[in-house]
Amino acid sequence: MLAGILAATSACGGGDDDNGSSGGTIELTVDVFGEFGYEGLYKQYEASHPNIKIRQRKVAELDQFKPRLQQWMATGSGAGDVVALEEGILPTYMQQANRFVNLFDYGGASLEKNFLPWKWKMGITADGKQLVGLGTDIGPMGMCYRKDLFEKAGLPTDRDEVSNLWPDWNGFLETGKKFQAKVPKTKWLDGPTAIWRTAVSQEGGKTVGYTYFDNNDNLVFSSNAAVKTAFDLTLRFQTENLTANMRIFTPEWQTALKRDTFATLPCPAWMLGGIEEFSGDYGKGKWDVAKLPGGAGVWGGSWLAVPKQSKHPKEAAELAKFLTSPQGQLAAFKDKNTFPSSPQAQQDPAVTGKTNPYFGDAPIGKIFSEMAGAVKPLHLGPKNEDVREDVEDVLLGVGQGQIKASDAWNRAVEAATKAAR
Repeated sequence: MLAGILAATSACGGGDDDNGSSGGTIELTVDVFGEFGYEGLYKQYEASHPNIKIRQRKVAELDQFKPRLQQWMATGSGAGDVVALEEGILPTYMQQANRFVNLFDYGGASLEKNFLPWKWKMGITADGKQLVGLGTDIGPMGMCYRKDLFEKAGLPTDRDEVSNLWPDWNGFLETGKKFQAKVPKTKWLDGPTAIWRTAVSQEGGKTVGYTYFDNNDNLVFSSNAAVKTAFDLTLRFQTENLTANMRIFTPEWQTALKRDTFATLPCPAWMLGGIEEFSGDYGKGKWDVAKLPGGAGVWGGSWLAVPKQSKHPKEAAELAKFLTSPQGQLAAFKDKNTFPSSPQAQQDPAVTGKTNPYFGDAPIGKIFSEMAGAVKPLHLGPKNEDVREDVEDVLLGVGQGQIKASDAWNRAVEAATKAAR
């Protein structure tokens, strides 16, 4: 079935004949996943560029997007004129920079001031000669929590008071024990995957600036103390039976958001839209956002790149520059709450003063702006996603009773070593 889907999407991609000029009009295809908030921007760009017609191809989830992009890039055909590269897959395509247009050739060097320094740097090859991608959003972290369930457990519900419950992860864990003692039918956390991704990025950012792979892309999973600290923390939540042992983003997890299955969820800015979508009317007014335990954290974010297979690289580069400009990022934030990587956009009152009515009018602009300013750059290796997913399988195996907690670290090291090959 997947092969059929890939063949169909490849057949109408930006690299094929149907993307040529027709009557003086150039059609540009943009490939994205999830919600980038670009629909209004496309109309604005078309209005000011009458010769340009923009077609967006969007899939709901990154896991649907990854194999399609891999197919397009491997075959040299089918990709859009502009493609989104998510944080986890970016390192893989930075190793294939020859497949992408160098945006330095289209005035990219003048745009550096429009991005946070670490976001800008991640889109440039190690030798500094090629600008592969321009930054879109970033994912500064908060902790989403269910106010109604906190009240049921006799815990504070005010977001500032809630933040004070957990200045660190140990405080968060102890609060979880108290919660489950009072509300035993609801788990404290959704599962180990969200907290693992959060904690490992936090620890890596605070210490060495990398996690599974060092700055030379050597696997250092077993020797990096930041990884071991994050793993031990996540394992504690599993052994204390404080999670529902769900893998994030699965259909099971989505359904759980309509029930009282779990009370807290580490949430990057972009995840608020997903919580609202899957919780729907059931969760409206029940969720709020507090500070993240343990300091600054970031999860996710993307870049826009132009594959060399595009028949209109100049026009595609200009569109990517427009979408990732401070004004473009601000418009996307207003539409879909995608938190900007542009310092200018971050300082706009529309961002700093943003509240979210679904989350009890939480001042999400202030919360995520403060977090974004404290984030440290983090190097990710080309096999980062593979390692992460296989280690998550180990943590889930502990929750399922298939792996002993005492064996978990060694099993994780084995899984990481195999995935990194």
